[in-house]
Amino acid sequence: MSGGASKTAEGQRLAASNAGTARWKRWGPYLAERAWGTVREDYSATGDAWDYFPHDHARSRAFRWSEDGLAGISDDRQRLCFALALWNGRDPILKERLFGLSGPEGNHGEDVKEEYFYLDCTPTHSYMRMLYKYPQAAFPYTDLVATNRQRGRGAPEYELLDTGVFAENRYFDVLVDYAKAAPNDILIRVSATNRGPDAAELHLLPTLWFRNTWSWGNAHVPHKRHPRPGLHADDASTAIVAEHAQLGRFVLVAADVSDAVPTLLFCENETNITRLYNAPNASPFVKDGINDAVVQGRAEAVNPAQTGTKGAFHYRLTLAAGATVTLRLRLCPVPDGAPADPFSDFDAVFQQRQAEADEFYAALQPPSLTDDERLVQRQALAGMLWSKQFYHFDVPIWLDGDPDQPPPPPQREDGRDSGWRHFNSADILSMPDVWEYPWFAAWDLAFHCLPLALVDPDFAKSQLILLGREWFQHPNGQLPAYEWAFDDVNPPVQAWAAWQVYQLDRGARGLSTDQPGDLAFLEATFHKLLLSFTWWVNRKDTEGNNIFQGGFLGLDNIGIFDRSQPLPTGGFLEQSDGTSWMGSFCLNMLGIAIELARHDPVYEDIATKFFEHFLAIANAMNNMGRDGISLWDEQDEFYYDVIHLGSGDHHTLGIRSCVGLIPLFAVTVLEPAVLDQLPGFRNRLEWYLAYRPQLAALVSRWREPGMEDRRLLAICRGHRMKCLLRRMLDEGEFLSPHGVRALSRYHADHPYALTVDGTTYTVDYEPAESTTGLFGGNSNWRGPVWFPLNYLLVESLRRYHGYYGDDFKVECPTGSGHYLTLNQIADELAGRLCTIFLRDGAGRRTVFGGQELRQNDEQWRDHLLFYEYFHGDNGAGLGASHQTGWTGLIAMLLQEIGDAREERREP
Repeated sequence: MSGGASKTAEGQRLAASNAGTARWKRWGPYLAERAWGTVREDYSATGDAWDYFPHDHARSRAFRWSEDGLAGISDDRQRLCFALALWNGRDPILKERLFGLSGPEGNHGEDVKEEYFYLDCTPTHSYMRMLYKYPQAAFPYTDLVATNRQRGRGAPEYELLDTGVFAENRYFDVLVDYAKAAPNDILIRVSATNRGPDAAELHLLPTLWFRNTWSWGNAHVPHKRHPRPGLHADDASTAIVAEHAQLGRFVLVAADVSDAVPTLLFCENETNITRLYNAPNASPFVKDGINDAVVQGRAEAVNPAQTGTKGAFHYRLTLAAGATVTLRLRLCPVPDGAPADPFSDFDAVFQQRQAEADEFYAALQPPSLTDDERLVQRQALAGMLWSKQFYHFDVPIWLDGDPDQPPPPPQREDGRDSGWRHFNSADILSMPDVWEYPWFAAWDLAFHCLPLALVDPDFAKSQLILLGREWFQHPNGQLPAYEWAFDDVNPPVQAWAAWQVYQLDRGARGLSTDQPGDLAFLEATFHKLLLSFTWWVNRKDTEGNNIFQGGFLGLDNIGIFDRSQPLPTGGFLEQSDGTSWMGSFCLNMLGIAIELARHDPVYEDIATKFFEHFLAIANAMNNMGRDGISLWDEQDEFYYDVIHLGSGDHHTLGIRSCVGLIPLFAVTVLEPAVLDQLPGFRNRLEWYLAYRPQLAALVSRWREPGMEDRRLLAICRGHRMKCLLRRMLDEGEFLSPHGVRALSRYHADHPYALTVDGTTYTVDYEPAESTTGLFGGNSNWRGPVWFPLNYLLVESLRRYHGYYGDDFKVECPTGSGHYLTLNQIADELAGRLCTIFLRDGAGRRTVFGGQELRQNDEQWRDHLLFYEYFHGDNGAGLGASHQTGWTGLIAMLLQEIGDAREERREP
């Protein structure tokens, strides 16, 4: 967050929240978009989370670990929840949550089938806006499932837009806005507009409920129960009063709407056992009671006494063509009933919070950004902030089961995440995508922290610290990967993220590089990352030769095997990417240790350790290893993985993928002033290099000072770096019009094949969705453009430029005869990535591809989707459609572009 933004009203609220003097973040968008089909809710013997808790159960079954809703909010412990439910008079069920296909249903894995957009959000959630587009025709649940099931992996996904339900604009735009009058005082505005040509029926049901915490007992104290909270109508039946032992008393009150007097409906947030399991219910007023009362006309399904743990205002409306109706509600704490005049300041508070949000982003965004660049960046950051979720998962309770529930099957004791009994989360976490990935992922989270640090550095720092807490990090040092498999191995990018966030935070405070930033944060993360580094060295360098076998490493189906599983051929992989990630890990730990050593000399020894370890890794990457095997292929001038078969044979896997470009990430530059400040560290380096001349000559270029006497540490020195860049910048290979592909286009005409024991394994170029079933078929690294690796390439090129300077130029694109500095190449890549979202000369956005409605309709064209990855040839968005996690890095790129423009404008 820039210094100017910190001085705004929102910046001051954020400072008060982070200082603990005012709890402005107590309420936020912490309610998930999907809680069904998750690992936490899966108590099956087979571990099939999708089938155990499908969408069809969600309206009728109480969730154990979290809640979900549409455009919803909750407190930071998700005790009390608010969301909007809708009904168009035609759907078979209320629209209470977003619908999508489970992993087995989709032809490319799980996929949300709704149209919704996160339009605005401040870091304290003092102002939030979300748009949902609701069809007036019956929602095509059956069509979406059946048509996708019929399509093979070679066909694109069948989306909601493809069904025709938005034809003739027969839909409602439903805008949900929140504005906080005070930390616990939340104003809610729901505006529904009929975009169609005819009058249409619409039911609006603002809904308040308690997460069910009372049905499960307490596994640690079997006889202790959470007290049951309650909702009830006030005396005039115009408000819902909520009473909770910890939260106290809150009231949800609604303003009058002309020609629409709402009915109050109440039921219990309890499972409908009769519907799901054909057994008697303890109470007739169960979770889907409001649904049954509205959709089926079953008045007996709701409690006539107007009490329960779930309640809603039910508005029955008919909207003329083009008409808008606006609901005003207020959720606030009160000692006795509703406030006397809760809406006297409603419009003024909303106007003020919207103006303050504009002020905050105006101060944050560089003045040189265009209006379109501002729109893209602000929506990207809004998506990041809306994706903060309450993540609740106590693994030992999940494994053992609750005392008041049937015991879990015995297979769980040796099944998924059974080795993580220490894990216990009830925290606010940044999610990759709150529908498709409504759980944290460690390496995704590291990338999230950079754009989050633009608006809220303290939250970004807290996320990185949380990963190392004793209730997250394994006692052996491993960081949990993601909910489906904590044991899986993601790239170790947390040290890089910690160093980046530290520097962003220092810049936001207006500190120079000579002034210390938040050393307490840096030191805390460093100590935990030491444990993680040790785990990597002990577990993933099985041969002890500094060549790593990381396995999965987050790249899903990048190779010919599922790298998270034992190889079908037997043996093991020596991985170019795993080894390079460790080289990068070393250098980032070195950078942190040096920064800490500037203020505490005890870290000089640790810095030396990482320097030495990096040289050992770089030596292994660049020289012949055991049995004369090298990851560097002299003929192709590229890095490849090497497979060692069970028979003792080995093969170089000649797949030109980002695996061979990742060595570029392992680069840093030592500033002469830093070395002068740490003479002890410098003396140790010089002693080591004097006695290891081969290492000095190969990697460090220690005797060849670069620009301004800087020293370079990198796996790839000049020649090999140029070789990699030659391929990376070749538009017939890696370089697409919109960034660097994950796999070279060379493989479109030259598929790679390996035959072992009569079985042939192949990889070819796939620019769009995956044609394999690996990892559910929902992810593809065989050709598309991914933001995280592209961002790291941009940053690495800038670091290389810091050493080589403007005299070092590389042909870009390869074969063009046009030569650029490494910094200019970084600018070129950043610009290509930005073209995905920005309007071109014809006013079209590459991200929308050939979807003409999104390209041309004024009600769609400026509502952006931040996809998981992008078509390797045309840049269209693919995969998860609200992956505002690492694709949110577009906000960082635009910030850097704007800052660079400002610097050029300075005299």
